Amino acid sequence: MTDQQQEKAVETLPASLEPEPEQAQQQEPELEQEPLPVVAKDAKKDRRILRAVLRWTAAVVVFAVAGAGTAYGITDMKRTDVPGLATASDGRWDYPTLTKPPLPKGSPGPLAESNRSGSHFADLRALVLPAPKGATGDKALDGADGWLATKVFLAEFSSGDNRSELAQKLKDDGVRHIAARGWTTPDGTHTRIYLLQFDTATAADGLVSGDMAGFASPTHPVIGADSYEPDDAFPDAAKVTNVSSVPYVEVKPYGAEQVRLAFVTAGDTVAMIVQSRKGEAKAVPFQQTVTLQSQLLS
Repeated sequence: MTDQQQEKAVETLPASLEPEPEQAQQQEPELEQEPLPVVAKDAKKDRRILRAVLRWTAAVVVFAVAGAGTAYGITDMKRTDVPGLATASDGRWDYPTLTKPPLPKGSPGPLAESNRSGSHFADLRALVLPAPKGATGDKALDGADGWLATKVFLAEFSSGDNRSELAQKLKDDGVRHIAARGWTTPDGTHTRIYLLQFDTATAADGLVSGDMAGFASPTHPVIGADSYEPDDAFPDAAKVTNVSSVPYVEVKPYGAEQVRLAFVTAGDTVAMIVQSRKGEAKAVPFQQTVTLQSQLLS
């Protein structure tokens, strides 16, 4: 190649392939970066934030799943299986959460197969259903140290032969204790619950089936109601397994108040539950009260 050809080739090279020294010096500042320690610090901070976000996200998922499981568990249960649940829509009362009293160490429950006498070894006074929220207590049923005198229980029944006859039966059957509680709710319903404890389940069963709960009506009517009929509307779902319940309702024409009455037998104990209300004694709170008291005695 001649000298002229070489000079022509050099002139045709792209300018980017032949940077001048002055241009290279001007580009050097562009190659400078932020100090490495600052970059490392920001990266660690970003990783910490990411880990925190992941932890909180996981926690939210766990609590959401647990909360959904709890809500499903309560919704899936029957309302009678959730003591104290307020159900204003269907007229139920707001009872406190129920807890059975502890048994003495080694003692069986009243319905256990090993407990042939059906004895309640827990304190009978702790087995009386507590009053619902907003109710006013009936101090006349408090008794002395929680034990009610037999004469106070008998005052629930019509005077005359009914009281004296029933008093003799209680004496013959060997009633040991009577515990009671009463209250009046804001709607005017007056509730009385009496727990009568005997030596054996046989004595308790005999009193109810032979002397108190007749086929069509109670043998000894309580004050305020003389004519009854079996409460056939009482739902089977509200009854407690292995606990006998016999409900009655006063029939028309009744006086100023209507009365509902039930006998519950569980082991060695008989519960008599009475509710009265001006105009009409509502069915739902009566059923709820009988069921919860049955659960406590079971």
